[in-house]
Amino acid sequence: MSFVDSIVEQVLRIELGIHHSSVRLLCRTDGEALHDLRIGLRRLRSLLRPIRNLESVRELDTAAAEVGRLTTPIRDLEVMIIELERQGLPDLAQLRRQRLEQGYRMVEDSPTLRKLMASLDDWPEQFRDAQRAGELRALRDFIRKRLKKQRDTLVAALRDPAYDRHALRILVKRMRYAHDAYPSLSPISAKAAASLKAVQGALGDWHDHFQWCLKVDSERDLEPLRRPWEIAMEASLKAAEAELQNLLERLEGN
Repeated sequence: MSFVDSIVEQVLRIELGIHHSSVRLLCRTDGEALHDLRIGLRRLRSLLRPIRNLESVRELDTAAAEVGRLTTPIRDLEVMIIELERQGLPDLAQLRRQRLEQGYRMVEDSPTLRKLMASLDDWPEQFRDAQRAGELRALRDFIRKRLKKQRDTLVAALRDPAYDRHALRILVKRMRYAHDAYPSLSPISAKAAASLKAVQGALGDWHDHFQWCLKVDSERDLEPLRRPWEIAMEASLKAAEAELQNLLERLEGN
């Protein structure tokens, strides 16, 4: 199988997963449908990111990004509900379930989601046209260089103690998912990849608590959780800082 064939095959598999998740969301079969839809979007965008400036890729990448933006606040609400239930506050969780249902309906009826589905259907032929036109020559080397540049950007950020941790979280996520999308082209070792996962988990936990603390200012029924969340946020950031140092050492040791 050629390299271009492998990319097309992966996108087709991702497309099937996105369709399946959207049907599950429509039918309310389970509570993981939206999450799985977003995982599909993440995998798709990670695959396309190194080549998203190609005309044959730009439309699909943009459509996937728009669905991601549409569903982010809804997923955030799902996570908040899970946290409230974990904290033993089912009444507060139930109040937010009504908003969650409205969010699900908005996604189902969204022209943004329909546009993504149409773009997924059209994309393989567009990519093949680009291949026939000679636009995908040396694609493997191009992606390898892009991933190396991405790694170098992350290393520079890790070396800077003043680098914004929110921005650093995004760099870590993108590097980890790029490695998952193109493991044979990735410039990082298996140990560094494992460290990326640990850092992402720690920074993700910190980010969740940071966002929840902000919510307290606009949703006053969350006030009793402010201090516990602040304590958890501080602990998560401390854990993340230790993991960040481990990650830097492993990336520099590649």
